[in-house]
Amino acid sequence: MAEGSVADVKAALASAGYLADEPAALVSYLAQELGKPVLVEGPAGVGKTELAKALSRATGRELVRLQCYEGLDEAKAMYEWNYRKQLLRIQAGGEGGWDDVQEDIFSTEFLLTRPLMQAISSPKPVVLLIDEIDKTDQEFEAMLLELLSDFQITIPELGQVAATTMPIVVLTSNDSRELTEALKRRCLYLWLDYPGAEREMEIVRLHVPELDESVARRLVEVIEMVRALDLKKPPSIAESIDWARTLLLMGAEDIDRETFTQSMSIIVKHRTDIDLVAERVGMKLAERSPAGS
Repeated sequence: MAEGSVADVKAALASAGYLADEPAALVSYLAQELGKPVLVEGPAGVGKTELAKALSRATGRELVRLQCYEGLDEAKAMYEWNYRKQLLRIQAGGEGGWDDVQEDIFSTEFLLTRPLMQAISSPKPVVLLIDEIDKTDQEFEAMLLELLSDFQITIPELGQVAATTMPIVVLTSNDSRELTEALKRRCLYLWLDYPGAEREMEIVRLHVPELDESVARRLVEVIEMVRALDLKKPPSIAESIDWARTLLLMGAEDIDRETFTQSMSIIVKHRTDIDLVAERVGMKLAERSPAGS
């Protein structure tokens, strides 16, 4: 997919079900041509993770995913030693005594690989997704720097493990905290936001082509009204698609107040948000309904 141009990458992503805008297509192209990681920031639900998945589908590479969370450490992200197996080997002993055993137990046979190590040591090129990096701390970011710079991991007992094939590395962040400059310097940068009405219309039509165009357009209008409110969680693009599928199954010919009330839980998933959306958006739909829109 990297061969060719930015337009070729954009077309390949579209064929994989992802409608990339120009900045996203350019960064996806450069990530492969320059061999640099990509940091994708933006609100939750705008398609950051899906971009990595689409790159995996478009390039035919396996997706290796590290889901970040508070307290994530080296043992869960990179590697750890199989202590139980090492203990059994020590108990079994060897002709050379401790020196023989010591050399043996710190070999790859006793190494448990985690997502980062799996991506680096894979004999085939992969897409490595480090999802929601902002949920970790600065110490974890510092641990990633060697991998992001040199595509290698240093294991004190074994030395350096360098990538034999170049992975496409995508880091995502919901911008819940400021990431370190050291990490940002090593990455290409992409900010993704909620799409405009026409682009979201294209996305909905791509994934739910059976939905009537007028209903799809109405859906996008309503989604924009909902996102304009001060909500705990605005509807994601994936939830827009789910709502489109729901309306199709309901046989909806329009989105009036009744249809909206019945299906609102597909896009609004907090109690306080539901009350606010029902009051603000539901009333507007009620006003338009008699006009037969």
